[in-house]
Amino acid sequence: MSSFVTAEERATRQIHTAGAIIIGDEILNGKVRACRQTMRLTKADNLSNFAKTVDTNSPFFARWCFSLGINLKRIEVIADDEDEIIEVSRRMSKTYDLVVTSGGIGPTLVLSVFIPRMSAQKIIYQMLMVRVLFRHDDITYSSIAKAFGLELKFHEETFDRMKKLSKPHSSQPDFSWNTPSPALTARLRMVHLPIDTTRDEKNQVLFVNDKLWVPIAVVNGNLHILPGVPRLFENLLDSLKPMIRPRLADDKGTLRVIFSTPLSESAVAPFLTELARRVEPRGIKVGSYPRWGKKMNTVTLVGKDVDYMESLVAEIEHGIRGVRVKVEGERDHDS
Repeated sequence: MSSFVTAEERATRQIHTAGAIIIGDEILNGKVRACRQTMRLTKADNLSNFAKTVDTNSPFFARWCFSLGINLKRIEVIADDEDEIIEVSRRMSKTYDLVVTSGGIGPTLVLSVFIPRMSAQKIIYQMLMVRVLFRHDDITYSSIAKAFGLELKFHEETFDRMKKLSKPHSSQPDFSWNTPSPALTARLRMVHLPIDTTRDEKNQVLFVNDKLWVPIAVVNGNLHILPGVPRLFENLLDSLKPMIRPRLADDKGTLRVIFSTPLSESAVAPFLTELARRVEPRGIKVGSYPRWGKKMNTVTLVGKDVDYMESLVAEIEHGIRGVRVKVEGERDHDS
């Protein structure tokens, strides 16, 4: 029996598992946590050294999957490298029901200016307002197209939405949609999308938010290409939820029940080991998380069987000499 799955089947089958591909050299070379470094800037520093990138998209996607009850199985961070993008895209699309990519679909903003000593707030303001230069590493569309034997096709509706909903940057006051320029070329690259001409185009280019021109390009039925800019990534994913929910097994999210305990991890281990053995057949996972330097440690239950999990609360509170809390750290003030 053949195990071949068509793109149409991938686009309509139930979603149980997910994977994410985070694309960006700037993540792999350690340019992270800019805000923690800004206080050390001096007039001899170059802002490009501090325009770091924080990968907030991975944890956001994890929370997004958790809220929908989708089992996130893997997140891979890879370079802006065609061969890597091709290999990972093919493998993940074949392995998981839902795949998203983040990054590599538009010009990266490279900040390069000299600034004097100033407060962290002013530095952040400068980072937002400074003139930007384009560094072209937008290879995701072309690489994924190559991975699945597709051509990049000019998508007129995306271009029309771009002209209507986007504004030229203040550093380009003379920009014109009708006059050839490097800036226009960069924008046109973002509206050439990987399209399978044998399939319905409307299922391959999704406009999920009326306020954004950026589409979600869907390749091979289940691989969703998203921008790396966190606000866009988050907005598009949240707007995609109504299209995803009908394909979930039970349209129920996953519940996390959190407990706070003064006992050490080793002290609660015997009780939690036995508890985990009992609840595993019900699809429930038990977690124990020491919080170094804090008085209270954390125990969690994660699963979808809400009624059963609620029935365990009193037993767990007794077994760990703790209490259920809404958020981790809620009882840190307790002695």
